[in-house]
Amino acid sequence: MSGENSRRRVAHVMAGAAMGGAELFFERLCIAQAAAGDPVLPIIKRDGARAARLRAAGLAPVELGFGHFAPLTRPRIAQALARFAPRVVVSWMSRATSFTPRGDYVLLGRLGGFYNLAHFRHCDHLVGNTAGLVAWMRAQGWPASRTHYLPNFVSDYAGVGAAADGAGSRPLLLGLGRLHTEKGFDILLRALPDLPGARLLLAGDGPERAALTRLAHALGIADRVTFAGWRQDIGPLLAAADLLVCPSRCEPLGNVILEAWSAGCPVVASAVEGPRELIREGENGLLAAPENPAALARAIATVLADPARAHAMAASGRRHFLERFSAAAVLRQWRDFLETVER
Repeated sequence: MSGENSRRRVAHVMAGAAMGGAELFFERLCIAQAAAGDPVLPIIKRDGARAARLRAAGLAPVELGFGHFAPLTRPRIAQALARFAPRVVVSWMSRATSFTPRGDYVLLGRLGGFYNLAHFRHCDHLVGNTAGLVAWMRAQGWPASRTHYLPNFVSDYAGVGAAADGAGSRPLLLGLGRLHTEKGFDILLRALPDLPGARLLLAGDGPERAALTRLAHALGIADRVTFAGWRQDIGPLLAAADLLVCPSRCEPLGNVILEAWSAGCPVVASAVEGPRELIREGENGLLAAPENPAALARAIATVLADPARAHAMAASGRRHFLERFSAAAVLRQWRDFLETVER
């Protein structure tokens, strides 16, 4: 093994859900690092579909249980890491970090949200995917030398054909993500009565699906809302949409914004943590006051009423994606960091 490769020898530990922004970025990063020639070991919560995707990319994931009563998981992680002998271990989010022991490697806790930092006390360094998140870590007492900003990257959906869901009356609004109260899709539904003629496609699933379905009927807009469930064809959905809407109450980053930018799809988002950091108001998207259906409707209507402005914002978003959030740009930052980080 070359010295360069040994400097980038990395294991990743993920105990997250089947779907989600962090979980899917974990997969993309593991696959990209391996494709670049770096030795990579993914250790994951048992998930046949995730394991199959990683194996298809030439990786050999270790699948373990990460439940509340999993006494063998911690020693099995230690055994897998001892066999692989990584230089760096990246533990993703709180649960994986709590199961990952210290060892003869640099332990990085990777955060995609404002988690309880007690779970990360044994880490050598913390990595956040927004500058705001890193500033928050430092405000909690972590030194600047041990807290680092490394962004996400998303797939490049430029030139992808439109999904059949886009056929029919226009305009088509798209919401992507878990149907959870934090994602604010109820706010988007309440905005829809002020957007006559607009259709909404919600691609995702979660605990709020039944409540959102009832709300759509109560608002008299059920005939204009499609609950599409979890979808893998994100690029075609973005190609079909006139606008991506991110109405979140809490959004530390906003991977869906990056995905929309990659596809050249205009974006309207609520002005919460991640979108505020990403979006340059009026240049590559519009922001609306959080928890305000009327404000969200006005921002959406502004974009829909001015196709030239929508096109300009989408083009600016595409440029921003290529400069900062493409696979090549982000992988370069991760590889450089892994080569140089020390305990």
